[in-house]
Amino acid sequence: MINVDLLRRICETPGAPGYEQRIREFVMAEVSPLVDELSIDNMGNVIAVKKGKSPKKVMIAAHMDEIGFIVNYIDDDGFLRFVPLGGFDPKTLSSQRVLVHGKEDVVGVMGSKPIHIMSPEERSKQVPINEYFIDLGMSKEQAEALIPIGSPVTRLGALIEMGDCVNSKSLDNRVSVFILIETLRALKDVEVPFDIYGVFTVQEEVGLRGAISASHLIDPDFGLGLDVTIAFDVPGSNGHDTVTCLGKGAAIKILDGSTICDYRMVNYLKKVADDQKIKWQPEILPKGGTDTAGVQRYGKKGAIAGAISIPLRHMHQTIELANKEDIRDCISLLTESLKALDQYDWSFSNTGQSSQSNSFEGLF
Repeated sequence: MINVDLLRRICETPGAPGYEQRIREFVMAEVSPLVDELSIDNMGNVIAVKKGKSPKKVMIAAHMDEIGFIVNYIDDDGFLRFVPLGGFDPKTLSSQRVLVHGKEDVVGVMGSKPIHIMSPEERSKQVPINEYFIDLGMSKEQAEALIPIGSPVTRLGALIEMGDCVNSKSLDNRVSVFILIETLRALKDVEVPFDIYGVFTVQEEVGLRGAISASHLIDPDFGLGLDVTIAFDVPGSNGHDTVTCLGKGAAIKILDGSTICDYRMVNYLKKVADDQKIKWQPEILPKGGTDTAGVQRYGKKGAIAGAISIPLRHMHQTIELANKEDIRDCISLLTESLKALDQYDWSFSNTGQSSQSNSFEGLF
């Protein structure tokens, strides 16, 4: 159904925001045989171009970076202190193994004050992130010899299959990197209507930074963000909190905290999904944003933009969970949408709805 081994290698390759070197090299090796042009911009975004019949440009953004940390202090006992790169839920850190990327990779363990010696008041509160440390099992001298201040840190965690799902750290957003690579593979020998710019962006987790610069450089006519979205379909959720559900197909974004998707792109994606019998579900995410915002707004003329999202449970934790059928549906929807972009009426007059009078005359 999907190439789980490729997805595993993508998820397990480290790349904290601003330190995407290894995942960038991996991506370039995978996409090089699939596209006509391949380049890296000054920020480190990978830009893979497949030429189309028309010079119009469509940009697809999938960020390569994963949430991580950066070392800012080594204490007298060799414990590392750090600041986060991206948003973290502190309760997910306790006892987790991490990889500190210093002069060489060193395995560490996240630690905090043991519960046995916490006061009753401390036990009732969440441990703040600034009270965690990384234990290398080394002295200060050993740690300083291997770990310069400013070394990035990523989490350790293998991808496994669970039932109909895959489970791994950093499915946000390595699953979208996988989807974009597999889409470029599916389109390798297909004549497409417009130039496709598959952009594997950097530093999304700290503010959509790579997508902003890449969009300004490319100046796309059309844009699609690829990212995960919340699947709060678990015990304790209410209907209006759910956002998406695992197993119900690709999510077509309507809005999130940073973007109101262009209604023309939303309607187009729905039409393609229905015509091709691809399972889909609508997504309205009240908070949080994706590279879609950068693609939509930072080209010189703006872009007709939307997003395809992958439902994800346990987001920004070490046990993120995605459904393999949903991933397959996202590849299919992205592939089919890119093949038919020139066959749709993109005028503002096309609402995608039945034509009815909008007049309020006689109602008041």
